Amino acid sequence: MLSDKKIAVIIPVFNEEKTLPLVFKDMPEDLVDEVVVIDNGSSDRTPEIAKELGATLLFESRKGYGYPCLKGIAYLKTNTPDIVVFVDGNHSDYTDEMIRLVTPIIKDDYDLVIGSRTTGSVEKGALRVPVRFGNFLATMLIMLLYGFKYTDIGPFRAIKFDKLLKMDMNDNLGWTVEMQAKAIKMKFRILEVPVSYRTGTGKSKITGNLKGIFLVGYRILRAVFKNLFYSPNR
Repeated sequence: MLSDKKIAVIIPVFNEEKTLPLVFKDMPEDLVDEVVVIDNGSSDRTPEIAKELGATLLFESRKGYGYPCLKGIAYLKTNTPDIVVFVDGNHSDYTDEMIRLVTPIIKDDYDLVIGSRTTGSVEKGALRVPVRFGNFLATMLIMLLYGFKYTDIGPFRAIKFDKLLKMDMNDNLGWTVEMQAKAIKMKFRILEVPVSYRTGTGKSKITGNLKGIFLVGYRILRAVFKNLFYSPNR
């Protein structure tokens, strides 16, 4: 074990019966105490597979990304882990690199650690046009308006659970941007670490470049400006 810290993993899923076992296979068992899978209305065997893999299975009917994550956070209030790691269920993130995210929190007392795909190793074609556009727009706006330089707004991240609860997260489509913007406002100790990224074998939740760009752009603009005047209530 890296430490005596209790670490939980939250994985929102939608029709990822083929990829979820791969996500679990790569996950370091000696590092993780509990995996919480939140099914967002899958029509395949994703929920059954999650249970077979030993995950705590929850259900969230409201579509999106933030809603399933909020469901997982609400559940974890009963177990109170020290650290929560967020990872996608489509096998695009390398869950065996989770150690890179939690070590700075455990060893150096960081509050939030973001896995940066843009500074890591990216498989050809993995970062599609909407993703690259979203990264550019979000990191540029945050730098201009918040004065903090991020390189990525990817989903693979770790955060102290008590700090996460204080953020009062509530966004859905702008979830990752909301967390990163609020972390700046709350003067968290923030770090980015390089992580690897692949295309994954799950179905993309943003289909079509043009549609994806408009959707990504809208949710980023909304999250960035909504949280610009956020006042932490500590």
